[in-house]
Amino acid sequence: MAKHTPSTSTLCFQKKRWLLILLALLSISTAVAFIIRAAYDSSCDRSQRFDLPLGNEKSAESSVKDRIGVVASPLSFMKSKVVLLVSHELSLSGGPLLLMELAFLLRGVGAEVCWITNQKPSGTDEVIYNLENKMLDRGVQVFSAKGQEAIDTALKADLVVLNTAVAGKWLDAVLNKDVPRVLPKVLWWIHEMRGHYFKLDYVKHLPYVAGSMIDSHVTAEYWQNRTQERLKIKMPKTYVVHLGNSKELMDVAEDNVAKRVLREHVRESLGVRNDDILFAAINSVSRGKGQDLFLRSFHESLQLIKQKKLQVPSIHAVIVGSDMSVQTKFETELRNFVARNQIQHRVHFVNKTLTVAPYLAAIDVLVQNSQGRGECFGRITIEAMAFQLPVLGTSAGGTAEIVVNGSTGFLHPAGKEGVTPLATNIVKLATQVEKRLTMGKRGYVRVKQMFLEQHMADRIAGVLKDVLQKAKSHH
Repeated sequence: MAKHTPSTSTLCFQKKRWLLILLALLSISTAVAFIIRAAYDSSCDRSQRFDLPLGNEKSAESSVKDRIGVVASPLSFMKSKVVLLVSHELSLSGGPLLLMELAFLLRGVGAEVCWITNQKPSGTDEVIYNLENKMLDRGVQVFSAKGQEAIDTALKADLVVLNTAVAGKWLDAVLNKDVPRVLPKVLWWIHEMRGHYFKLDYVKHLPYVAGSMIDSHVTAEYWQNRTQERLKIKMPKTYVVHLGNSKELMDVAEDNVAKRVLREHVRESLGVRNDDILFAAINSVSRGKGQDLFLRSFHESLQLIKQKKLQVPSIHAVIVGSDMSVQTKFETELRNFVARNQIQHRVHFVNKTLTVAPYLAAIDVLVQNSQGRGECFGRITIEAMAFQLPVLGTSAGGTAEIVVNGSTGFLHPAGKEGVTPLATNIVKLATQVEKRLTMGKRGYVRVKQMFLEQHMADRIAGVLKDVLQKAKSHH
């Protein structure tokens, strides 16, 4: 009997059906159910400078398996604990999303989790509405930041997490005379690196909280020095907690079929061929993220390729994170630069999205071009490495703690002096396929060793145990 061969239309339908299912799963797993993730770089000996109390020993909970063979969560001791999470805003930016992830992780072990947002626009905001509903669906209680309920919850809570330096304004504005009663059970999670956050109005209570949690060693050192020199205050006990990749993202990164389908779909939508080389910046579009300097470097790399008459596939730049309603002036500058240099066919703008996996599957190199003092950590960097992508990053902030220069990618200076070095590195990775692939594989190995959800789970559990113990002893 002759073997039945599916028709072209049937294959096309099956491919589209598989793609829709995959994208639906991605939107659920990456936009809603990210689990808080981090890893501690145990190879860095920073213990003299920072009090990093958590060694390599596993918590009792993490080593115990239940009867069906599932490892118990190291955060199971948080069951029935009351936790208040205070966010300065609720948006698609890194800080609020990280706090949401912590909320979901704590809910997963049976903690009572309450959320307040200190700064909210007066009108209806679709993003805030959707994010609050995602939290409500997961059992997170959402309160008004200034109501009596917020005060009552802060007083009865076992743990209060202030997210970002700016969230410190909530203490005096809402708690007033009750601030001293709440401070001993506050964990202050700091993500900022820019100087304008060093205001006494924001962080005057910092020395009196149970501890601060910071995403990279360089940021912790910066805060320690600046608070002492500029504000004449002392940092509390500081825990450095690198971020890590969720299991959901790793599942996609390690699924070759899923990656191939996503790659084909995204490239088709961009009008890019399979053999073309894509360099992408995946960040919210703003001057601090350096998309303008990246495009200058990209344009310079095109000129270098032309001058040297190099035989390479067509190279493209992708800017993921566009939002003309927020950064109108800056984005207009970017688009004018592209038009002026007639590289519209090589530069692609993609609106901001929570679902980055399809773009990581589609590109060949990530460009992490954050300026100034760089990223506090920059989670997109480890997400790209999970997809076996080399990273071209600025030698600033937490990026330098993630990317091993010359091994998992190349680092270049921040600012204008980094434009030509980045252009040179773009050409290197465009022309040296083997180096590109080798760096990507090394990056993946580094993620598996250091930047997974499981690494973070033990670390965050140790931090919370320490903070809870301090709060208990204070009472």
